[in-house]
Amino acid sequence: MNHGLITVARSLLSLAGTTIQRHPKHVGMLVAALTLGAGGGAFAVASFAPDPSDLPVREILETVQPAPFAPQVNALDTNTFNLFRSEVTRSSDTVDTLLKRLGLDDSLAAAFMRTDPLVRQGLLGRAGRNVTVEASDRSALVKFTARWSPDDNGTFKRLVIERTAQGFASRMETAPLSTSSRLTGGTIQSSLFAATDDANIPDAIATQVAEIFSGDIDFHRALRKGDRFSVVYETLEGDGEPLRTGRVLSAEFINGGKTFQAAWFRDPVSGGKGGYYTLDGQSLRRAYLASPMEFSRVTSGFKMRFHPILQTWRAHLGVDYAAPTGTPVRSVGDGFVEFAGVQNGFGNVVILKHRNNHSTVYAHLSRINVRKGENISQGQNIGAVGATGWATGPHLHFEFRVNGVHHDPLTIARESEAVPVSAAAKPAFDRMASDVRQELSAAASIQDSRAQ
Repeated sequence: MNHGLITVARSLLSLAGTTIQRHPKHVGMLVAALTLGAGGGAFAVASFAPDPSDLPVREILETVQPAPFAPQVNALDTNTFNLFRSEVTRSSDTVDTLLKRLGLDDSLAAAFMRTDPLVRQGLLGRAGRNVTVEASDRSALVKFTARWSPDDNGTFKRLVIERTAQGFASRMETAPLSTSSRLTGGTIQSSLFAATDDANIPDAIATQVAEIFSGDIDFHRALRKGDRFSVVYETLEGDGEPLRTGRVLSAEFINGGKTFQAAWFRDPVSGGKGGYYTLDGQSLRRAYLASPMEFSRVTSGFKMRFHPILQTWRAHLGVDYAAPTGTPVRSVGDGFVEFAGVQNGFGNVVILKHRNNHSTVYAHLSRINVRKGENISQGQNIGAVGATGWATGPHLHFEFRVNGVHHDPLTIARESEAVPVSAAAKPAFDRMASDVRQELSAAASIQDSRAQ
């Protein structure tokens, strides 16, 4: 019995020794369990690895021959590469000024583009075209691409000029736009447009934000330094290049410590046109807009004032908005044209009739764009600012009347009613609102990180 156990132990030791010889960099530990004697047992731990200092050392020296230098230099001389540059066209651009700004020095390309009808029709004198060029390392034109989106139909135009073996060739293509979303925000220091410029937000998006909250915020006189806003909006792209802005998808505006939120929603149940809602489902489209112009300055409110022409104190029964001659004037609500023409001190004036015996007056216009009896939608252009009638300078005199009695126009919009989202669409709206809250939170975080 003992002889058998000893034989097993020797076998284990032999196996361990072989393993160590095959793997000299590893120090092995062998645990052998040997039962010695009938009445008990013992465990032995042994190290069989050699001491590293006892291992032989061998030094190997090899000579490395470098590759010939001359062929490498020749390869560099013959090597070519292309460069890519981007620009945005200006209305004052000529072919030469545009190519120079793109870093191109190619007289043949310039000569072709000066006479090419597609370039003359679609590029020269047109501001805002997105241009990318591929050029050789010697500043010669390889490929020229201009992109723009002239219509709101989901497509864009692509003008392509390429160098061929026979010279240059041009073609015009139409391709679908792709849509992406952008999140950003800003802080009011002086005006909304100044803040959006600082945040690199397009003017079209700033205008939409003002429109969305026009029923709750008077952007002419209610903005305060430190007011904050966040916005998520669409960017329409062609070949990955932004070409135009789309719709504001959601927005948040903190005015005087009060938070206003809005999101675009189209009722999937009714299939009606979409609109903006608060995140609890109340429509932001009120019966009346807060102002008959997108942006202007209130110069005289609904109060007693010293009349600049009559030179006497009298009640001012409306609101005056200072703006340059020609500034568009819009209807604050749905209705029809009760009067359009010249009327005493009002000069050129439009009077609109709304529901519930409400009427609005737009006076001193330089131009009238509607006629008596015409149906008018909220926000529709009805004329332009002027100085006709009793006016000392270009401005809009605006009145709001209820049953013929004058009311302060600046309070009407906030007091007008709103319509909630339908009960059938409420579950879908709530799911959308949950996503919107996360997006606006992310946009606010981006704004905070930018401010740090």
